[in-house]
Amino acid sequence: MVWFKAQRDAQQDLMNAAGALRGRSPWQDAITRFTRNRAAMASVVVLFAIAVMSVVGPKMSPYAMDELAWDAIGAPPSLDGQRWFGTDDTGRDMWVLTWSGAQVSLAIGVLTTVVALAIGVIYGATAGYLGGRTDMFMMRFVDVLYALPLLFFIVILVTVFGRNIYLVFLAIGCVEWLTMARIVRGQTLSMKRKEFVEAAVAGGSSGGAIVRRHIIPNVVGPVIVYVTLLVPTNILVESYLSFLGLGVQEPLTSWGALISRGANSVQTTPWLLLIPASFLAVTLFCFNFIGDGLRDALDPKDR
Repeated sequence: MVWFKAQRDAQQDLMNAAGALRGRSPWQDAITRFTRNRAAMASVVVLFAIAVMSVVGPKMSPYAMDELAWDAIGAPPSLDGQRWFGTDDTGRDMWVLTWSGAQVSLAIGVLTTVVALAIGVIYGATAGYLGGRTDMFMMRFVDVLYALPLLFFIVILVTVFGRNIYLVFLAIGCVEWLTMARIVRGQTLSMKRKEFVEAAVAGGSSGGAIVRRHIIPNVVGPVIVYVTLLVPTNILVESYLSFLGLGVQEPLTSWGALISRGANSVQTTPWLLLIPASFLAVTLFCFNFIGDGLRDALDPKDR
């Protein structure tokens, strides 16, 4: 009796395992694989903490971002509950400046990526699906834009429209979608020869409907991976522009602007450079770890 009961339990376990295996979709499998990646999950936690602190961090200090303390200029970091990150060369609290800069840097990284995602996916999917001369013309236009240096494009916008944060969004978003368009176009060229696309064409679906319902949803995997790499790239571009004085302007600040100011006094007040640079480096590493985790999770060859 014991042997028969063991056999029955074993068969039941096999049936439950088979049912669970059949019930898992590719996305569920990808999520499971991603959650098992310790570096990626730790990066998610760290990024979430940085995003939360960028909102609540400035409120934890009794000082305002534009408040000048002439009696505490260049004060080093302390644990007295007042000046955790010290002050800058004008007496402003670095704790408030660092987390306020995180808001701008993360917002620029995310929003410019959304702009690049929207333009690049639609543009690349349309070019790849239509093919022929339309594809050639559209991609030659991308090549022309690739030939324009980003710094040159920024200088033109600043000269014509003046300096403001919206120009930073516009300039970065109008350049970074080019690689996204190329990636989506390449995926679309392989997708449009698949049987389900041919079936949709035979069923009378329009080209726009096929792109929306069949092409774009099936290129989500590579796009998601590239998005996680594009966000830190845009943050780094903004930091580079702010370092050159072409990015965020006062009274706003960003990690790049803080790094630019800290580099001028690194010998006397090194924390002005090390604190924002450390947060920027940690954020970039986290996004790269998440991108690696998503790449491994969404790669069908690695399953």
